[in-house]
Parts: sequence; structure tokens; C-alpha cells
Amino acid sequence: MNRASVVHNARMTFQPRALLELLKPVTWFPPMWAFLCGAVSSGVAITENWLLVVGGICLAGPLVCGASQVVNDWFDRHVDAINEPERPIPSGRVPGEIGWYFALLWTLLSMLLGFALGPWVAVATLVGLLLAWAYSAPPLRLKQNGWWGNAAVGLSYEGLAWITGASALLGGALPTTPILLVALLYSIGAHGIMTLNDFKALKGDRLEGIRSLPVQLGPEKAARLACWVMAIPQLGVVALLWHWVGGLYPLSVLLVIAIQLVAMRKLLTDPAGLAPWYNGTGVTLYVSGMMISAFALRNAGAVL
Repeated sequence: MNRASVVHNARMTFQPRALLELLKPVTWFPPMWAFLCGAVSSGVAITENWLLVVGGICLAGPLVCGASQVVNDWFDRHVDAINEPERPIPSGRVPGEIGWYFALLWTLLSMLLGFALGPWVAVATLVGLLLAWAYSAPPLRLKQNGWWGNAAVGLSYEGLAWITGASALLGGALPTTPILLVALLYSIGAHGIMTLNDFKALKGDRLEGIRSLPVQLGPEKAARLACWVMAIPQLGVVALLWHWVGGLYPLSVLLVIAIQLVAMRKLLTDPAGLAPWYNGTGVTLYVSGMMISAFALRNAGAVL
């Protein structure tokens, strides 16, 4: 549709504070956490590079993730008018094309900081922003299909953020192969997290023809698939950590997975109703395993 055809209510009063709402601070945690995991896994002292770490966390969360949220809300404004009409754009609190220009501005700011932090950080930032736009914007609009859209978000929020954190602490160098492998596995697992996140928009997605996995497969099959997709890559991480370092690190990640499996069993009794609950419990366990793995890589740096 034309950019000017914004869904809105009758009262079009711009509320500047709604711009912060567009950035969705609650969504910043996963990429910020992944960046911190990457920084830890690099083996470089964080306390001696705290300013760089703070800058990188701001890049991963408020900037890149924030930009992706604004882009998504702009191109999803018609779906949101059905699912969540109180959001800033469909409610009219961010009227006209303000959301469009805000998305462009935040993308530019993200690119500027990414390039300032080193070459590989710049590459990761650029790829992350391209995926953010490809996810929401036509002609690609990857979110139209849950297979592609969830892969783009998982790679951007987890893998690229992790690689960015490691690269930033390594002076802009490309991280080691073990770091890249673990980041990739956690990215794949995040595909399942995004599938569960799609349950909240099931009604609007069906009406708008967005083929999320809950729409394509139905809630039960989609939830079961999400559980497998989350569990298998984590088991891959356990196998790699056991091969590289052994000891308590892989056992600790395995324990975290075991607790997730208990939560998954409960989730599958009522996928549509319990998906939000799992996103608050199982995902917390998932990201805990990420940090354990980061410390394992840090301590194994001398032998890898």
C-alpha cells in the first residue's frame, strides 16, 4: 500500500513520547545479551574495555534492534490495526509518515555507530539492518513466510549480535571459528523462539495472509517444531563444549536444556495459551545457557 495510507483513528495527535514506544525497549534484551555473550567469549577483559562494551550494547539494543522494531511497526501498521490498534502508528499517536522517517533516521544512526566500532562490527551491523528491512519491507517481506522471517530474526538478534560483541572486543578482527559456530547454533535455536512469539499475532496474520508457522502448521505442530528447533542446536553446543573444554560447562548447559524440556512438555498441552508463559520462562533458560557457553569459550581460549 501507499506509505501515506496509514491506518489511524479519528484523532491524529502526535505524541513524541510514542517514538520511544515504537523502539520497544522490552525487545532490546536478546541482542544486548547476545552482544555481551560475544564480548565475554572473546576472552578480552571487559572491565578494561567497558566504554566499548557499553557502546556495543547500545548498538545492539536501542539502535539496531530499535530500528528493526520501528521498521516492523511501519510496514505492519495495517496488521496492527487488527491485532493491537493501540500501538503508536495505528492509534494515530505517530501520524502521517513520521514513523517512516523515524525508521530511516534510526537505521542511519545504527550504521554510523557500527562503522565507528571496527570493520567486522560494521559488516555485522549492515547485515543486521538489511535483514531488519528485508523482514518487514516489500518486496521481500520475509515475515510473510515464517520459515524465512524467523531465520532472519534469529540470525540478527542472536548470531550477529554475538559476533559483533566478540569482534568489538577483538579490535575489529573476525572471531575464532568456535565462537562463530556457537553463535550460529544459538541463532538457529532462536528460530523456534520466534515461532512461539508469532502466536500472539495469529488472528491478524490469518486475516492479512501472513504465513507464520502457527498459521501454516497450526498451533500444535508449530509449537512442537519450535521445541525441536530450540533443543537440537543447544545439544549441538553441549557436544562442542564437551569436545573443546569438558568439565562443568557442557554439563551446566545440559542441565539448562533438561529444565527447558520440562517446560516444553507443559507448553505442548496448550500451545496457544502457554506460548507467552514459555517466552518468559523457557527463553530465560535458553539465554542462561548462552552465557554459560560464552564463559566456556572464554576459559578455553588458550586451547582453541
